[in-house]
Amino acid sequence: MNAPHRWLQNNPGLGDGPIPVEPYISPEYYKREQEKIFSKVWLCVGREQELPKAGDYKVKRLDAAKTSVILMRGKDMRIRAFHNACAHRGNTVVTETGEETFGASKAAIVTCRFHGWVYGADGALKLVPQESNFYDCFRKEDNGLAPIHVDTWEGFIFVNVAQTPDATLAEFLGEYAGHFAGFPFDKLSYEFTYRTYLDCNWKVAHDAFAEAYHVETIHAGSFPNAFCGGLENVKLMGPHRTSAVCLTLGATPTAVATLANSLAQGSLVAVRGESMLPPTLNPDHRPNFAFELSVLFPNTLIHVSEGIWFTHQFWPMGHNKTLWEGRYYVAPPTSYSQRWALEHAMTLQRNAWLEDTATMEDTQRAMESGAKPFQNLQDDEILIRHGAHVVDTYVNA
Repeated sequence: MNAPHRWLQNNPGLGDGPIPVEPYISPEYYKREQEKIFSKVWLCVGREQELPKAGDYKVKRLDAAKTSVILMRGKDMRIRAFHNACAHRGNTVVTETGEETFGASKAAIVTCRFHGWVYGADGALKLVPQESNFYDCFRKEDNGLAPIHVDTWEGFIFVNVAQTPDATLAEFLGEYAGHFAGFPFDKLSYEFTYRTYLDCNWKVAHDAFAEAYHVETIHAGSFPNAFCGGLENVKLMGPHRTSAVCLTLGATPTAVATLANSLAQGSLVAVRGESMLPPTLNPDHRPNFAFELSVLFPNTLIHVSEGIWFTHQFWPMGHNKTLWEGRYYVAPPTSYSQRWALEHAMTLQRNAWLEDTATMEDTQRAMESGAKPFQNLQDDEILIRHGAHVVDTYVNA
């Protein structure tokens, strides 16, 4: 029997009192988050596999950092990042078609559609139509794209829009990087992607996925009696945090789920091995281990299991507007039956995520009513408590 307050006992500095609602509903607090967090820390903006060839590029809108970012792989195969702003009249160089825009150029260039200024994958200004009409003070070499700090870890691409980051990516990740080192993210490349806009604060969306207390109620339809409500192996690592979610052993899946699980590793609701897991995950070799639930500060959740990994990202669009992006990765199917099994698993997972998102806008409306100025957290909501503490530390630094 686990102690009812074990995570508080391990982390007494986080306190045991309720946490305020104000950071979830205040426009002023959100403005400070933009300034102190999203404009200063490393943000995960994609995967290297999204840009496989020289000249491939991706534009990612970062409303919380008040910019959009061009990520482009040069002919030297290096990925660089730039603000999506032309040096001429400030137009976006790559016209955005949504929150993410992809393209490719064999010449490894991008061209502003407004007046045809051409930039290389190294950010240099390559061509200015009617250049002779500009004055003597104008120099192409001084008017390339504005660079953004970029780095990678385990195939993930990170950017930092600060002029001078407070830390390198390795320093920012710290112990978190080692915790997942060696997991074969790149080999599990078959992807399912979901996204939606939610009328809620980004932390409301984040918190809904950062605990397992809700599983028995919210997921009674998709995953009845499948998961334990508590967390195991909770570990706080600077601004980041991780834990294990476990299965209820002996639960009987439906006949269809049983068949799907026998054909492909696509569902979280199945007992699997741990050959892919680094030794830091499930260190006590629990037979009911389901997946590692981790939070990469500020807005990315990475979940890892045998044969599966998936992410949730919560991109602020305003103090009460969030873009939620969910991505689920498994090994590519090698037969039609495996493809069917994976589609079945993804349908169940999609339903579960819809069950999660169904609470978020209701939560925001209730918070904004002012009826309850605080949230009361129990011990297994330690990741939420730690997250609130970290955000407040950054905002009030």
